[in-house]
Amino acid sequence: MAEIFVCSAAELGEGNVKVVAAGSREIGVIRQKGQCYAYLNRCPHQGGPVCEGVRMPKVETVLNDELQFFGHVFSEDVDHIVCPWHGYEYNLETGACVGDAGLRLKRYELVEREGGIYVLV
Repeated sequence: MAEIFVCSAAELGEGNVKVVAAGSREIGVIRQKGQCYAYLNRCPHQGGPVCEGVRMPKVETVLNDELQFFGHVFSEDVDHIVCPWHGYEYNLETGACVGDAGLRLKRYELVEREGGIYVLV
């Protein structure tokens, strides 16, 4: 397994993304809530640059005790990444597509050491 240098840890601030070339692939590395995630920058739906999409909290439906709709709130625990081409949403932590269980982002392992961030390909 090869390591690709992404950037120094200081360069990847909270909420930022860095896209790097790894052969013929582009890999997006995202820092969100102190965690780093690395995904192939290709949406499984139709190939859009998913890592360059908006990151936002999951929208949750609020129901009262009688299961009547009471509105929507943003999750404090779950973040999504939204592909800029067609709006497909993926769980940032797992890569699972929110609306289609058959789609999942290709995830890569990361290593942080000596002040640098590396992706394993």
